[in-house]
Amino acid sequence: MATVAVIGETVRVAGFRLAGAVVLPAETPDAARAAWASLGDDVAVVILTPEAAEAVSEKAGERLTVVMPP
Repeated sequence: MATVAVIGETVRVAGFRLAGAVVLPAETPDAARAAWASLGDDVAVVILTPEAAEAVSEKAGERLTVVMPP
């Protein structure tokens, strides 16, 4: 079964856990890149905060991504 992951600042992503998403808090660009690298093959969609999207921009085309509004 495919899953949804959410990467970004804790305050913006924590609530997605209630919807069943895999939440990967990342307070810094390096943490966002590390979270992206840790994604499993079962992750079909990644929701990113704008800051996390900027940090992983060169890899973002590898998966279906959605960027939250600022």
